[in-house]
Amino acid sequence: MARFIEPTISALKKTEMFNFTLENSDGLARAGCISTPHGEINTPVFMPVATQGSVKALDRVDLECLGTQIILGNAYHLYLRPGVKTIKELGGLHSFMNWTRPILTDSGGFQGFSLQHLRKITDDGITFKSHIDGSTHELTPESVVDIQTDIGSDVIMPLDVCLPTEASKTDLSEAMDLTSNWLGRSIRSLGSKSDQSLFGIVQGGLHSDLRQKSADFLSSLDLPGYAIGGLSVGETKEKMYPTVEITSELLPSDKPRYLMGVGSPEDLVECVVRGIDMFDCVLPTRVARKGAMYTKFGRRNVTRSEYKRSDSSFDTNCDCYACTNFSAGYIHHLFKAKEYLAYRLASIHNLRFLMRTMADLRKAIQQGLIKEYREAFWENYRPSDQSARANQALRHIKRFK
Repeated sequence: MARFIEPTISALKKTEMFNFTLENSDGLARAGCISTPHGEINTPVFMPVATQGSVKALDRVDLECLGTQIILGNAYHLYLRPGVKTIKELGGLHSFMNWTRPILTDSGGFQGFSLQHLRKITDDGITFKSHIDGSTHELTPESVVDIQTDIGSDVIMPLDVCLPTEASKTDLSEAMDLTSNWLGRSIRSLGSKSDQSLFGIVQGGLHSDLRQKSADFLSSLDLPGYAIGGLSVGETKEKMYPTVEITSELLPSDKPRYLMGVGSPEDLVECVVRGIDMFDCVLPTRVARKGAMYTKFGRRNVTRSEYKRSDSSFDTNCDCYACTNFSAGYIHHLFKAKEYLAYRLASIHNLRFLMRTMADLRKAIQQGLIKEYREAFWENYRPSDQSARANQALRHIKRFK
């Protein structure tokens, strides 16, 4: 990979349709509001993942009832199927999905990590073999911008290089430099032709000096927002949290900060405390489809025999559709019978749990009580085995999201 070369970058068009207002802070934690062409987003915020234009098992009405403010799609997967031309002809991604609220699209850079057996990274871009039919495709910084411009997402992400946590510092440095070069090309490609907002992505693994270099360069570009990439790829939480805090403090205070691919309840709490505004992750819906449902005490699996004859709701403190309309015993039965409704109800519950968590965090920040909220959270919550993080990273290498 090429070493970093300071790119000559023409300024992005400044749009008044995207704006971040910092409303209050408590320590490093922040409460704010993001204005976009498709509405406002109160932060901190969790974005459900609609990789292929759909949050698995849920529809628009489900998401709106949950309090979803913004969803995330994936440019790589949408490019392969149904294709950019189809989405554009059908009115863009918002119209295609019948979703009127904001959309952020990821670039496909993460698939450079998760599909290692199907890709090749060069200075020009990432060449993939489609996981669908084996056909060869090249994503470049320019083509990724064009894809996201054509489908019409509100926030677009540049192509980046994401490496596993065990990569050498030399490789991580080269990946960071290439990501910076690609960002320069992305900015030039987007120019002033769109009202969409392009975020930069800070890379550098767990090395504070690399994170400093990456953040300094990105901050100098005065972008609409900044993402932290290259985490939740196999490292322990004890290593991730300090890296999040260090990187967050390096980024401009007047722009939103987005931690990519992180979404367990404990990670949301700990990383909001460390200054993060935006999150996304497939975890809440993925574990839901296996019967794992969130509570204030941690995950509980509704397929366990203790729920078989339960005539009360799964979580008596939850206001979601699943908990207010069905018993835990019924949901247990649906999973045992492999009924599709099981996946929908469990996914609704888990996402609603996260939406309530984010709303509670926001309220605590506004009241200056984030320390007390965090302490109360940990009095009850017991996270899953941390080895699951490493196992999840290994699964990503073998399959797409």
